[in-house]
Amino acid sequence: MNWSEELNTDSPGAATTIDEAGPDALFINDCGELPLDTRRALVQLLSGPSLDGRRHPKLWPILIRDEAVIRRRLADLFLDLVIDIDLQVAFIRQVDTGDIEAPRLLRRAQLTFIDSILLLHLRHLLTQAESHGERAVVSTEEIVEFLHIYERIGSTDQAGFTKRIYASIEKIKKHSILQKIRASENRFEVSPTLKLLFSAEEIQALTRLYLDMAAGDIPMGEETAEPGEETDE
Repeated sequence: MNWSEELNTDSPGAATTIDEAGPDALFINDCGELPLDTRRALVQLLSGPSLDGRRHPKLWPILIRDEAVIRRRLADLFLDLVIDIDLQVAFIRQVDTGDIEAPRLLRRAQLTFIDSILLLHLRHLLTQAESHGERAVVSTEEIVEFLHIYERIGSTDQAGFTKRIYASIEKIKKHSILQKIRASENRFEVSPTLKLLFSAEEIQALTRLYLDMAAGDIPMGEETAEPGEETDE
């Protein structure tokens, strides 16, 4: 087959041109209905982990303007849109379809006990900072120092424990819950998204992990399904 002939839009049976696809088409064979800026907002939500008014100042007003149509597009994929206007944060999560068997685009992350403790600590820092009208900022050293409190008494593998702490920090950074501060190598801002990821009941469940660990009921390496966050990665 001659590729140049196939792509020649002047020949019979050629690929649909932008004009043939419609006056608002953005590319050849474009059968979409959304304008360019709305599609960009939708793609940011799908690529995740969130759409943030501070990090995405051009997309946030588009999301608010076209919230209804974006919700409809996501619902077609069995996804729900979560928005906090005050925090200017939005993300998507899998809908609860009940008895209907539906495909899942997002999967729950798996957290070690250290991950759970770190998330709960960051959630506490975020609450404290917001009560004072401040941003929640934390350094790598502060996180490591805090988590070392939970090292097993009598443990001789301090280096291994520290390694697991750094692995946990990297995992949380990957999901943009810890966002690097410019001109700083080891200081991060806790994303307001974290406030939306956990309900009061889920916070209580995580808090119980502290007590379980203190009683020696949960091994440090055990993984637990994260209650609030899902990821498409």
